[in-house]
Amino acid sequence: MAGKNYLDLKAEIWDTGKCAACGACVAVCPADAIYFEIGRDSTSPLNSGYCKDVNDGVPCGACYEVCPRIDKAPSEVLGDYIDIVSAKAEMEVPKKQSGGAVTAILTNALDEGMIDAVVTVVEDPWTLRPSSAVITSSEVLVHQAGSRYNWWVPLVASLKEAVMKRKFTNIAVVGVPCVVQAVEKMRESDLDLLRPFRKYIRFVMGLFCTETFDYEKLVQDKLIAERQIDPLDIIHFDVKGKLEITLKDGNMTIISLKDVEDCVRPGCNICTDLTALDADVSAGSIGSDKGYTTLIIRSAVGKQFIESAVDNGKLSIENDVNLESVEKLSKKKLGRMPEE
Repeated sequence: MAGKNYLDLKAEIWDTGKCAACGACVAVCPADAIYFEIGRDSTSPLNSGYCKDVNDGVPCGACYEVCPRIDKAPSEVLGDYIDIVSAKAEMEVPKKQSGGAVTAILTNALDEGMIDAVVTVVEDPWTLRPSSAVITSSEVLVHQAGSRYNWWVPLVASLKEAVMKRKFTNIAVVGVPCVVQAVEKMRESDLDLLRPFRKYIRFVMGLFCTETFDYEKLVQDKLIAERQIDPLDIIHFDVKGKLEITLKDGNMTIISLKDVEDCVRPGCNICTDLTALDADVSAGSIGSDKGYTTLIIRSAVGKQFIESAVDNGKLSIENDVNLESVEKLSKKKLGRMPEE
């Protein structure tokens, strides 16, 4: 946006507790001057003290342009879509989340040459600590299936590596709603600095999300210290109005969201988007039977990716979605709409 720079973004978003911490500003800063410090105080980005606009008078505004919190919060329940289906992977996905459909769709897309890279979340197998990464191999993608998007990570930050450094030209991005909103702003912007992002992001997979959690506060304080849960024993972690943690021995620990509200990222408290309204395809476990993934197909590109995965035997779909449960949770999240 003309005349805007990181100081405006800082004043309007970072300093007011509205930051989604998606990492979009980190990805698009041409001077590499915006960054996150990972840890308990990482509620918003930091700046190195340099800005092309502020210091050199060179117009930029890329960081402000892509911020998902500049615009008014979404007010739609389900948004626009072509179809809503229940799906599951028809390929082996050892650590799949719900039906493994996201992994099946992206694996097929890599194998078929529809995309050449996936910007996604991976996790350290020993600590569960998440990080943003660029994956180019379907084997690695399957190995990383089930990486926990409930943990906060500035996911869009790795887009810079994919677009600017490694020069991939058909990129898929997987992310929670704030990430999807930021990527959509890149795709819609006519700012010349954002042209590579606009041109090379081919597919956006959105993930249902009620909120994300701070890793240190939830794992170290709540799970390890208070409940003596070893992160290595966790095989499944989901949020469906409550925190559900499935352990290797089959036992499930259920924690009220009220009990972990101090672990929720501050910027999540004003997010109204449950189902990633701006994605090509949105995915989540809500609304489908156990072992299946709910898919909201929102665009022609999304439909193409789904159909290719089905045609190649990697994905199966059924028209058996409980829309009422999706709408109920979506409306509940809309209750966070900030007052004018």
